[in-house]
Amino acid sequence: MENNKIDFVMIWVDGNDPEWQKEKNSYDPSFDGVDNTAVRFRDWDNLQYWFRAVEKFAPWVNRVHFVTWGHLPKWLDTSNPKLNIVNHRDFIPEKYLPTFNSNAIELNLHRIKGLSEQFVYFNDDMFITDHVRPEDFFRDGKPLDTYSLDCIFFAKNSAGFFNGNNMEIINDNFDKNECFRRDRAKWFSLKNGVKRVIKTAALNMWPWFPGMYYNHLSSNFLKSTFEEAWERDGESLDMTCREKFRTKGNCNQWVMKFWQLAKGIAVPKSVKDGHCFHIRERLSESDLKDISGGRYKQICINDTVETGDFEEEKQRVIGAFEKLLPEKCSFEL
Repeated sequence: MENNKIDFVMIWVDGNDPEWQKEKNSYDPSFDGVDNTAVRFRDWDNLQYWFRAVEKFAPWVNRVHFVTWGHLPKWLDTSNPKLNIVNHRDFIPEKYLPTFNSNAIELNLHRIKGLSEQFVYFNDDMFITDHVRPEDFFRDGKPLDTYSLDCIFFAKNSAGFFNGNNMEIINDNFDKNECFRRDRAKWFSLKNGVKRVIKTAALNMWPWFPGMYYNHLSSNFLKSTFEEAWERDGESLDMTCREKFRTKGNCNQWVMKFWQLAKGIAVPKSVKDGHCFHIRERLSESDLKDISGGRYKQICINDTVETGDFEEEKQRVIGAFEKLLPEKCSFEL
């Protein structure tokens, strides 16, 4: 059925492109607080493994919407019937363009023409590494997610500022006590994990949402969630989208995830089906083995300012993916 279709969406930028760099630099602000570091844009040259994984481990996907500034990998077969190439100009309102702010791009994904009601959003560092089913993402038209209250961690280079802004929007639009009365069984479901249930119980004494759990993996969204959030609090979202670069005043796409949890439309799920590899200097041999062996259904290779020799780490990660996914797919020329 049409309503059961699930699309994948991924945004990507070729940070090595001189024309893109020229345009970005022409808008580069000089004030403090701007997140415009190279780590946000450098290319790990492993995108082909994302497409190989989709074809091998999620062949049921309806369409793949590949969002770019205009860049296309030389090896990408744009004639693939499942592939939809989406330029920023195709869906982001003109008043926000050009943008180098991933938060602004993400908050407008619902405007992609032909996007299905159910879609899974990936950053370009998030990969499927084992077989997944549609039921791993949506059940009966509802997104799967982990219900859990959490504390917001504020530190340099953390996402704390974004989450603080996200929670301002959630608390302005939802009454936390009412949400818990209505969906208590979901918030305290053991499917969320014992650790998450305990943390939720400890933080439940506050009458507002102090924060919610998030992870660095793909996100399951309903297009209608974005539409509702824009209708009810478009002014807050507009403030982020007007920023050319990420700033501490931004909210991000997690606000849509939190919106679905506060509204109670998500289905509780375990946090154990994926893992984020935060690169602190370098990945261990054990980490590389977990990647090449497909230990998890999903992973994130999270580049950080602490990453050591970038070129060396890039080759090590590519080597791990090559062991897992050595064969070309129909998305490649």
